[in-house]
Amino acid sequence: MADHGITCSMSRAGNVWDNSAMESFFSSLKTERTARKVYRTRNAARADVFDYIERFYNPTRRHSTLGYLSPVEFERQAVLP
Repeated sequence: MADHGITCSMSRAGNVWDNSAMESFFSSLKTERTARKVYRTRNAARADVFDYIERFYNPTRRHSTLGYLSPVEFERQAVLP
């Protein structure tokens, strides 16, 4: 890859925290959605990943950083007096 000017990592050398949020997300994506699936087409894979992100991960999946609430539940609590 280096022969073609491609960099394998975007993190700073020796700093494991640079990409930790994305590593966590990709781990969840693989574990919860794609690990046991075989997609017939690239478009099918894209559609499934989009569905996971937009219909599950972002709105309804519980996140530890939100006190194990879903983003929708967290926002609902923040709005209530």
